[in-house]
Amino acid sequence: MSIQDQDRGLPVHIEQTVSAIASLHEQHRADAAPIQQVVEGVTRFVARPRFAGFVAAFLLAWAVVNLALPHLGLKAFDPWPYEGLQGIASVGALFLTVFILITERRENELSDLREQLTLQLAISAEQKSAKVIRLLEELRQDLPNVRDRADPEAQDLANPADPQAVFDALKQSQEDGEASA
Repeated sequence: MSIQDQDRGLPVHIEQTVSAIASLHEQHRADAAPIQQVVEGVTRFVARPRFAGFVAAFLLAWAVVNLALPHLGLKAFDPWPYEGLQGIASVGALFLTVFILITERRENELSDLREQLTLQLAISAEQKSAKVIRLLEELRQDLPNVRDRADPEAQDLANPADPQAVFDALKQSQEDGEASA
């Protein structure tokens, strides 16, 4: 355990878990192609309130310059109703939409990995719990000073759940709920 970990007062197994999750995220970032990194950088920049201020300032400057140029004896480069600005805005909106969708898809991949990891850990924990219960039941039966009795609930809990059976039951329950609605 590092000094920093000791300062936080976290147990070693928690630090290992945090480290494993950080490693998962780091690996996900490292797997990004250079163009993906550029797209995500643009998306991060656009997703800040500061960008809304930049857009507002740009629109205001565009309008002011186009309104002021005729008063200076020059031709406005994009007179009202600002068709050039509308074209720029449309193309920009199209690219931003695509960038956001690309970033979202990649973030969903990471989310799917986390969900899969969580599911695998939950199944593993359930199997370990069943094993511990089974061992405790055997110990209870073997100890001479503990009354031997049947415990149907402990017997049920000692058997690990079949993930496919649980999935099928959840699916059936969902279908039943949709049918009754």
